[in-house]
Amino acid sequence: MSAVSSAEQTGRRVEEVLDRLAESGETAASAAAEELVRSLMDFYGAGLARILHLLSGAPGEAAARLLDDDLVASLLVLHDLHPEDRDTRIARALDGVREHTLEVVGFDDESGTLTLRAREADGCGCGSGAGEGARKAAEAALACFAPEVRAVDVQTAPAGPTLLQIGTAPTGAR
Repeated sequence: MSAVSSAEQTGRRVEEVLDRLAESGETAASAAAEELVRSLMDFYGAGLARILHLLSGAPGEAAARLLDDDLVASLLVLHDLHPEDRDTRIARALDGVREHTLEVVGFDDESGTLTLRAREADGCGCGSGAGEGARKAAEAALACFAPEVRAVDVQTAPAGPTLLQIGTAPTGAR
């Protein structure tokens, strides 16, 4: 299990517990649990902010290693501490989608929709970046690094000419 999926599962679990408390009719317990979660989030956020402050004078390698770590990067985004802007975080997340070649077309701030174009891999004419698989892979990669992306729309790039292999005939086959 990756650190990111563990963080996502933990977040879902916290939401489920808070929802159960709210449904139980125990208003005071529900309010106390929500306050506890907020207090812990503030505490951890302050700790992460302090870590970033202490690393700010350090060589870039340490900060780069932190940003390359999925769990740490997702925590920084969660606490609105990630030093990279939205477009840089989107590009970083999509770089991790190796099985598809995706290009950012645009982002609609109002709807939170990221539009991508699936480019053909290596010009082979196969369109391997297209389809539902590309959308799901992009959504998974973006989940922790760009929470402002609420929807992903993948457009298929127009097919270019198919690569035609031309070789010489074997000797004696003429």
